[in-house]
Amino acid sequence: MIGHIGINVPDLAAAKAYYDQVMPLLGFEEFLSSHDQFAYRPAGGKPGTYLFFYPALEESGFSRHRTGLQHVAFMVGSRSAVRQVRDLAEKLGSEIVHEPREFPEYPPPYYAAFWLDPFGFMIEAVCHHDRD
Repeated sequence: MIGHIGINVPDLAAAKAYYDQVMPLLGFEEFLSSHDQFAYRPAGGKPGTYLFFYPALEESGFSRHRTGLQHVAFMVGSRSAVRQVRDLAEKLGSEIVHEPREFPEYPPPYYAAFWLDPFGFMIEAVCHHDRD
């Protein structure tokens, strides 16, 4: 199991404002917050991977098409949760890459939506159940 993933962002305050709204819908809660980092953990004491954010110390543009992070997928418990977080992402100004739908190229059931965060990181919410 992966203990945690660290992501550098060019604007820590903007990232925190964005992810403070998105992460609860993905089943995460705040783990820590300070001037030089913040992090989330699975809510309610559930086991899983923590996500840390740090300030980028070097300027560069991010591309999911270069070597490195391609996207981060979060498993949610229902298809309606996929739609709910997609709607919030759009409200926050995120570019929607793939609308919520079934992806037959992956083992079923695979219902997901993909969007870009304010820095171009692709985020996915996926439900591996047929329930709504």
